[in-house]
Amino acid sequence: MKKTLFLAAAIGFAGLPVNADERVAVIRDDIVKKECGACHMAFQPQFLPASSWRTIMEGLTDHFGEDASLDEETARHITGYLAGNAGRSRGAKTAIRITELGWFVHEHNDEVSPRARKKAGTMANCTACHRGAEKGYYDDD
Repeated sequence: MKKTLFLAAAIGFAGLPVNADERVAVIRDDIVKKECGACHMAFQPQFLPASSWRTIMEGLTDHFGEDASLDEETARHITGYLAGNAGRSRGAKTAIRITELGWFVHEHNDEVSPRARKKAGTMANCTACHRGAEKGYYDDD
């Protein structure tokens, strides 16, 4: 319970709409789900501020080492959805990796074993530990 309340407070402080069961709003846009979910879990826009999503979308030719280019109309649509549903910025630098945000590091570094990290392959593989992540559920207690 203590961990659940801490994460809810940490995410809430970052501007994410959550409640005590660690629920984040689901993606309701089919284009975002299809395009972003083609290679990885489509991350809920609340996890980053609008400036971060814009930076990510402007750099799709080198999207974490991959060319994820989209046509202009699709990219504009996705950028609008992500930025329009983004979390609040807390004045920090524009982060492009959710896994580097303070609340994420605090919540995962002491809790996730090396074995679990290896099994997940990457800390960005939310569904490895949070089976309901795509539906906005991150409670792992």
